[in-house]
Amino acid sequence: MRTIMVMLTAIVSAVTFSTPIIAQQKTEKMCQEEWRANKAANQTKGITEQAYVTQCRMGSNMAPAPAASTSSKATTTGMAPAAAGAYQYPTEAQAKVRCRSGTVVWANLDSKIYHFAGNKDYGHTEKGAYMCESDATHEGMRAAKNETRP
Repeated sequence: MRTIMVMLTAIVSAVTFSTPIIAQQKTEKMCQEEWRANKAANQTKGITEQAYVTQCRMGSNMAPAPAASTSSKATTTGMAPAAAGAYQYPTEAQAKVRCRSGTVVWANLDSKIYHFAGNKDYGHTEKGAYMCESDATHEGMRAAKNETRP
């Protein structure tokens, strides 16, 4: 009888404590509405809707960080495309969340050529975004001819 009571207590505790966690997870629609409510500020910071929704759905209470600029060109462009396409991110960290085990590349959106980490153009072209290599090739981009895959 005591064993049954302990098991029932454990089950009730597990259900009681897991319910608030499940209730706090936001839906994609809720995250999209949050991003749209702050659209101007998010675009100014270079945060794409897709990146925001990804972070929001993961349970992060903070908005994705804007791109870190390392050059004067990056500062003026915010390292994010003017009209971000699917799976284009202003930061390498956001792209890594999407890619998981895939390769993150810097896609030059004007030339449709992407660069691997370690190349001088990685993260430094005037109009570009971080992407998964598979997404970049799916959008018709190709690797730079003078680069080898890491």
